[in-house]
Amino acid sequence: MGIHVEDVLQIPVMEPAKVLTGEKHLKERVIEWISVIETPVENFVRRNEFVLSTGIGCSDDPEALEGYVQDVIDSGASALAFATGRHIYKIPDRITTLASKHQFVLLEIPWDVRFGDVLHDVLSEISKRKRVEQQRTEEIRQELINCVLNGKGLQEIMKIVYENTTIPVAISDHNKLVRANYYFDGHMIDVLNGEAAGDYELITSRETPFKDHPLYHYIEEYKIGNDSCYQLTILSNYKKQGYLLFKPESDTELTWSNLNILEHALTACALYFVKENAIEMTEIRLKDNFLLDLAKTDMEMDKQLQSKAQLLGYDLTKPYICLVGEIRFKKKVDDHIGSSEQAIMSSSMHSRNYYIQKEVAHAGDVLKRRTMATFEDGEVIVFLEADDRPYVETTNQFLDLVERRLNELLAGINISWGISMHKDGIFVFHKSYNEAVTAYNIGRQQHEIGDRTFFSDTRMNRLLIALSHEKEIEQIVKNTLHKLIEYDQKRQTDLINTFIVYNKYNSNVSQTARALNLHRQSLLHRLRNIEQLTGLSLLNADDMFLLELSVRLWMLKKVEE
Repeated sequence: MGIHVEDVLQIPVMEPAKVLTGEKHLKERVIEWISVIETPVENFVRRNEFVLSTGIGCSDDPEALEGYVQDVIDSGASALAFATGRHIYKIPDRITTLASKHQFVLLEIPWDVRFGDVLHDVLSEISKRKRVEQQRTEEIRQELINCVLNGKGLQEIMKIVYENTTIPVAISDHNKLVRANYYFDGHMIDVLNGEAAGDYELITSRETPFKDHPLYHYIEEYKIGNDSCYQLTILSNYKKQGYLLFKPESDTELTWSNLNILEHALTACALYFVKENAIEMTEIRLKDNFLLDLAKTDMEMDKQLQSKAQLLGYDLTKPYICLVGEIRFKKKVDDHIGSSEQAIMSSSMHSRNYYIQKEVAHAGDVLKRRTMATFEDGEVIVFLEADDRPYVETTNQFLDLVERRLNELLAGINISWGISMHKDGIFVFHKSYNEAVTAYNIGRQQHEIGDRTFFSDTRMNRLLIALSHEKEIEQIVKNTLHKLIEYDQKRQTDLINTFIVYNKYNSNVSQTARALNLHRQSLLHRLRNIEQLTGLSLLNADDMFLLELSVRLWMLKKVEE
């Protein structure tokens, strides 16, 4: 932030000054500092500095004077003024030739103009210009903040930035999808959004004229073909919310003032995303509470409830399938992750829920079916709009879409599902939920993690559950299995599972041994223990039926508990 050489020459104290070279560049060269520097220059001159010199020490040595001027030029100074009349009476032609070659601004000041007056007046003008610029950028900052507070959107933010910088700008979300832009290159937007062919490269190291600004270290550059643009990351609460893209015609447009405006735009964008997230979270909480009540409470489907549903974007008049699931991670994944990674996974349930909800909505969009989803303590509840096909077919197609994308996003995740569609699925949300929970509980006991259990496939299990509530049958099960259960608990064996596998393979010893990874003699020893503990013969069909029925009733009883 400074003033141009042309402005400096308008200051009264500089009226006697004479421009020797670089007259065409007076409007371009910015002066941010002023100092009196004599030879040697070394590292005493900063970029964009106005250097005053008497030429002392070089007056009788043209080569030394030429070397001094070359050092000033190399330092990045904006202009050099010699005081003539004492040590230097006339600036040599070789010096003006050198300055002209580098398009450098070289001035001549009469000896009677005091350097102290020049320093005072130029610094005063720079300070005055800084105050004006600071006031301007503060007004723009306030305008940007008010834009967000008054409910305006990202497009209005972009308009304010462009009108005050004339730099084309755009805003993208954290997925790099452009949400708003003002005169930003359309092809670049399409490439970044993945809607047009083209590769882009992210560059982080470069030499640019704005590296002294604090924002410089946070700027990244995109190379798209032969073109380029810059990017700043929008952060709030240390979370990446999106990106501010800007494409100046040249780096000279990235003045200190314009970078300040871009910095204020970053703050406004972060505030906008925080506000947007807060609104979204409030809407999610309202939807979650509504769906939890709908599933877990036997509510009357009156007009008031349907109106509330419509306000939240739901249509309760359609037939729905209910899916109840539990989120788990595969054991082999959990066993191999470090403690820090496990902590991240356990603390990121909200993020997993977010991804699942997004994929549920995406799968519904693909199948053109309405969806309603919520979460509670690791339990996933989804209502999926049914169609004319069997609900099992519709559900499998839907879950295949959801789980395929989730496995790409969340490694090792598994969701076991219980599914139901009570009667025709119309106005029976609570009943469908209860049936889905029953199906899930039955499936959890009988299948591996990640399976799907349909309520319509659990008729036998539900019949057995009903039987298990009979006192006489409960006593028969207890008398049949209690010694077997006690033996397993005391000896840390698994005779009940041995019998289940043995029965599954129709009493085939060889197949059972292979399935249990046991030696044949070890399996026969277990089978003899089962017979001794239960008093039943595994060769007797009635005894086998009694033992199988007792085991199944006992396992279903465990599910209910």
